Amino acid sequence: MNTNSLWSLRLGFSNKQAAAIEKEGIHQFLVHSFQSPFDKETPCFLNESPKSFAEIRELRKSFKKTDPEAYKEYIKKEARVSLQMKAWWIEKMMEKEFPLREKMTCFWGNHFVATFQKVKVNYWVYQLNQILRENAFGNFKDITKKAVKSNAMVRYLDNVDNRKDKINENLGRELLELFTLGIGNYTEADIKNGAKALAGLGLGENEAQYRSLFEDNDTITFLGKTGKFKADDIIDIIFEQKNAPYLITRKILQWFIYDSPSEELVVYYGDYFRKVDFEIKPLLTKIFEEEFKKRISGTKIKNPMEYSLQLISELNIEIPNKAVLARFFKEQSMDLFNQPNVKGWTGGRSWLTSQIYLQRNNIADLLCSGRPLAPKLNAKRVQNRMKNNEVNLHWSKGNNKQIISQLSDRLLFDVDPSTQKDFENILKYDFDENAVNANQVVLRLFNEMVKLPEFQLI
Repeated sequence: MNTNSLWSLRLGFSNKQAAAIEKEGIHQFLVHSFQSPFDKETPCFLNESPKSFAEIRELRKSFKKTDPEAYKEYIKKEARVSLQMKAWWIEKMMEKEFPLREKMTCFWGNHFVATFQKVKVNYWVYQLNQILRENAFGNFKDITKKAVKSNAMVRYLDNVDNRKDKINENLGRELLELFTLGIGNYTEADIKNGAKALAGLGLGENEAQYRSLFEDNDTITFLGKTGKFKADDIIDIIFEQKNAPYLITRKILQWFIYDSPSEELVVYYGDYFRKVDFEIKPLLTKIFEEEFKKRISGTKIKNPMEYSLQLISELNIEIPNKAVLARFFKEQSMDLFNQPNVKGWTGGRSWLTSQIYLQRNNIADLLCSGRPLAPKLNAKRVQNRMKNNEVNLHWSKGNNKQIISQLSDRLLFDVDPSTQKDFENILKYDFDENAVNANQVVLRLFNEMVKLPEFQLI
């Protein structure tokens, strides 16, 4: 696979940025990516959703006084808003000139998990998403503090139930286990005492806030330090630990480049991350520029977004209703804002079960044929009423081997002799590039390529 196409996929969701990477070089492309602007204005679909704890309380009061059906309707309405929010985010992924910020936001969203299914307040989920977007290239310690003190997080990890004399350890445990240090780098006493420091941190107007009635102000010992600590204090202590950089460095390598990065690589980049005081931008720059030089491919299975958004981009298809893509991602086990548990999407081999592979082949057939994605992918009657897509696969004229080579170069990390022969059986030696059906034949070749195991990898 062409190196620029490979890194366009790794730093985004399609081949769209390959030309820019080739023209500007990886360093300058990263500079533009880090400087990419983002919209801070709240989307209009959230206008009627509650935005503060006070509004939530008023809604609860009104539901108690009215028919219970009103509450059910409210839940349905917020579920529809949640789907709109997924579509809104997918559009950002597809439209951004430099999509690395959105890809990093998705990374953070899978690290600091807080799902709509449990939070049930779209605005709080959106707030956390915006925190992650705004701080995507900032400081890991800072983003941890902001995520932990978001309404979405304290609701999702039950810190609303964490009170003096009735300690709930969920947030304190995951802060150590999943967000920062990883298993084996703390004790059960650290979990209990960290949870004490978080006691009383509950829902607030714009972010979580401590409530004096429920705070635990005892002196505690946490990771070897003794004192009266709150959320920011224990996070500062966590980032003083030897193993603070390694869990997140491993996850960044897994998200962008390697499903199974070596421990040597994790420690190498982790030590650098500590050296730059947990600043994300220099870490990403170092990882991407050094790994770019290695010219390796086929080390990571594409997630559903990378797979389907690349397909759509290659075929130059318009998908006006992005909600259908959100549903496809969900079918592929990548439901935005709704990970299966606090650990997030597992990634790696979980992206390519036999069922998921079959679904990918089916959507490849669907898109290559120009048939529309229906609101439900198996709703054939709905599809029949929808207008077909105009498929416009770009390819440069040449003989059969030249065309096979150009498509392989941007789609596949490897082509063995047997696969090459299969391609030449589709695009034969006497292929006429000017024939009326030339586009259809090349499209058939493309469809064959994107169904191969090699296309599933980057």
